[in-house]
Amino acid sequence: MKIIKLVIAVLFCIGSLIGMASCSNTEKSEQFSVTENVAIDFSTEKNVLLLPCEDKGEELQATIWVDDKKIDTYIIRIAQNSVDYWTPVDLSAWKGKKVSLKLNKAAAFLKEAKLADTFEYDYNEPFRPAYHFTPPYGWMNDPNGMVYYAGEWHLFYQFNPFGTRWQNMSWGHAVSADLTHWQHLPVALYPDSLGTIFSGSAVVDETNSAGFQTGSEKTLLAFYTQAERGGQWQSLAYSNDKGRTWTKYAGNPVLKKANAPDFRDPKVFWYAPTSKWIMVLAVGNHAEFYSSANAKDWTFESGFGANYGSHDGVWECPDLLQFGEKWVLLISNDRVSNVRHSATQYFVGSFDGHAFTCDFAPAEQHWLDYGKDHYATVSWANAPADRKIVLPWMSNWQYANDVPTKNFRSAMGLPRKLTLVQDNGKYLVKSYPVEEIQVRRGKAGNVPDVNTNRIFDVPTNSAFEILLEIESQSAKTVGFNLKNSKNESVEFAFYLQKNEFSVDRAKSGIVNFNATFATKSVAPILAKPVHTLRIFVDKSSVEAFLDGGEEPFKPRISTIFPRPSSSLAT
Repeated sequence: MKIIKLVIAVLFCIGSLIGMASCSNTEKSEQFSVTENVAIDFSTEKNVLLLPCEDKGEELQATIWVDDKKIDTYIIRIAQNSVDYWTPVDLSAWKGKKVSLKLNKAAAFLKEAKLADTFEYDYNEPFRPAYHFTPPYGWMNDPNGMVYYAGEWHLFYQFNPFGTRWQNMSWGHAVSADLTHWQHLPVALYPDSLGTIFSGSAVVDETNSAGFQTGSEKTLLAFYTQAERGGQWQSLAYSNDKGRTWTKYAGNPVLKKANAPDFRDPKVFWYAPTSKWIMVLAVGNHAEFYSSANAKDWTFESGFGANYGSHDGVWECPDLLQFGEKWVLLISNDRVSNVRHSATQYFVGSFDGHAFTCDFAPAEQHWLDYGKDHYATVSWANAPADRKIVLPWMSNWQYANDVPTKNFRSAMGLPRKLTLVQDNGKYLVKSYPVEEIQVRRGKAGNVPDVNTNRIFDVPTNSAFEILLEIESQSAKTVGFNLKNSKNESVEFAFYLQKNEFSVDRAKSGIVNFNATFATKSVAPILAKPVHTLRIFVDKSSVEAFLDGGEEPFKPRISTIFPRPSSSLAT
């Protein structure tokens, strides 16, 4: 085995992402009127109410009242035994008014609630990534409403503003000028009487087809699933100020379907040949297509997929992308065997504005990523130069609620550019990080002609990228580790006779929080004399891209939780 070239580039932690909780100008909890640990009443000029929460505490119903009018009810784990983190409640819209928070059950630490002017975070929280997107606090899952407009990449996401576990689904919001540095904005959509706010998409209404535009700015339309015990349905909201504020359409929901408990995740785009909006929905074990001229009234067009691809678990988060004459349909499966569980598959075919026709045989399965932590992959609408840029949620439903982070849970993977390539007459999808990520690079170090048993130390409080060219020569197996001083490691191996590549995180650090986490995953590779491998390491994740992301190898994304250490060796 011979590693021809090794380059390590430190990726600096520069940007607006934020981390551990702190507050300023805090008032003492004694200023509240506390009723038997089930309610607090106050009138305030402060901006934030800080609630003490317990990660594995009991889910309590917390109802917010303003001037004796009920605003909404949320599920919050108010601390009973210990305070693990603080949850901020935005009071800015209710200054000077009488505010009450009432629980359905007593909570021992409710009396410790505090008021503050602001609630800020120290970025250097353990396991907080440096250059992968994370929420400022709380739980995050699927990317939503991704759209490019007026020089900004908008990222909305499934967000729990009141805790670090899945609950209270809302749309968090951030914007970026370069896909790598993000500015957090206020929560865009909160639950309402129609239900919580599940996944969806956003578009630019170039022709004002919905009739919402009021000024010179184009209207942004957001389509999202609302979920209640009675079912799931699709709703619409709009913004005329570049996505800073959103108004929910008075006629919601815009689309319902009887007897469809899994009817969700609308992905909407404009189809010019018919001058209509097309909505793709995940419906149980298949996808459905609907059309509309005004974004409000929808007509069923067709269904696809009941007998195609993988049907382990339900289908979620569909996306339909055009590549010239070909179209690619993305579908995420919430359970794809016990080994991988959550993953995104794709289909290549054609679309005529009414139906999708697949080029693959029904039994074929093609996946965007072979790693354990790649799910809910969807694209940015209206991207410049018609680029197909997607973003995955970097976690897995098997253990997403259990990972050992503190004030937040989950990160997004790196933005990836999709291209369509031909392989023996068949069109397949290639996935590779966007060029913009290179703006994060700092000083690079070159290590030519590396042979076995060489060690290079990299500080573990940094984030870095490794570029490798590996010449197999006569070796049957080529491998290397990323290891820290506590002997925790991520192991990479090429099995050249089998044409396979593996990533093993069984000894990567904290792995005992869930029995399904400590895994070794294997993917096929092409037989080549020289392989190029690009690895992104970011505190609590490893993303590996081989040979430019071509088939049959797909990228490998894995979360890891190594304990603090003085160095990381390769």
